[in-house]
Amino acid sequence: MESKKTFVGSSLQFLSQHAIFVVLVALVLIIAMVDPRFLSFNILRDVLMQSSTRAIMALGVAFILITGGVDLSSGRMVGFAAVISASMLQIPEYARRFYPDLPNLPVLLPILMAILACMLFGMFNGIIVAKLQVPPFITTLGSMVMVYGINSIYFDMAPNNSQPIGGLRPDFTALGSGHLFNMPIIIIIALVVAVGVWILFNKTQLGMNMYAIGGNREAAIVSGVNVVLTLILLYAIAGALYGVAGVLEAARTGGATNNYGNMYELDAIAACVVGGVSTTGGVGTVPGVLAGVLIFGVINYGLTFIGVNPYWQLIVKGLIIVAAVSFDIRKYIAKR
Repeated sequence: MESKKTFVGSSLQFLSQHAIFVVLVALVLIIAMVDPRFLSFNILRDVLMQSSTRAIMALGVAFILITGGVDLSSGRMVGFAAVISASMLQIPEYARRFYPDLPNLPVLLPILMAILACMLFGMFNGIIVAKLQVPPFITTLGSMVMVYGINSIYFDMAPNNSQPIGGLRPDFTALGSGHLFNMPIIIIIALVVAVGVWILFNKTQLGMNMYAIGGNREAAIVSGVNVVLTLILLYAIAGALYGVAGVLEAARTGGATNNYGNMYELDAIAACVVGGVSTTGGVGTVPGVLAGVLIFGVINYGLTFIGVNPYWQLIVKGLIIVAAVSFDIRKYIAKR
């Protein structure tokens, strides 16, 4: 009898600790029961490819959430990076080139420029939050509007005049649709970024300081953590990750407009929260964030695949978000 209770207790503890992965597997199995083709390699590959840019962006958002903040500007930074990189990487024969006389640049140069621009915006957010102590919600709300305005002015420059940017070079679009060793390059990049973020979270002083600030800012200051410098670095890294996501989104879709990334920030925050990143700060893991992104990827792609009305998808996503936040808040209250 005692062993049975122990087994049940262990099972419940396992389910509690790994609930996000159980939900992910359950979603996949339910959709596969309706249409077994969903388990085919091609479909799962497509889900992973569509989720790759969202995963990179969500990992950037996780840096901010773990410190107890929030970043509403992430989606607009994704759009800014997409427009910057795409505008400089069009084929010479394209009729409506953004820069008609621009020579063929090395593909890495516009990519680095886009990532650097987003990193600088992230650093700007970090300085305002850390130095001026403006709440992250207000800071990034203002930054979101500002980045969109700058991006729209750039996008509206002659001779483009707000026309969608297309005709991207094959060496650029290969990042979003090409393969390496029979594996999509975009998935490989997302995995490399995820490993790098995991190392930052778990094996560096910066990661330890991040968790310390999110857990108890005052205690972190007393223990010698340079909160100002740490926050500026974290916001800058997050901005760089938004830049990477924007570049890959342009490469994956083969174009860009100033509306790219619109509302992506809400999906990223939702994926983080569903993946176990605490809304109160101090808690979050890379595997959890990736699982949260995949859950929404499966919902978006899978429910469309089996013919579910898109409006029902919104209801399912909303219920999952509310349930995840409620669970997180209950844990926080229990700890207090």
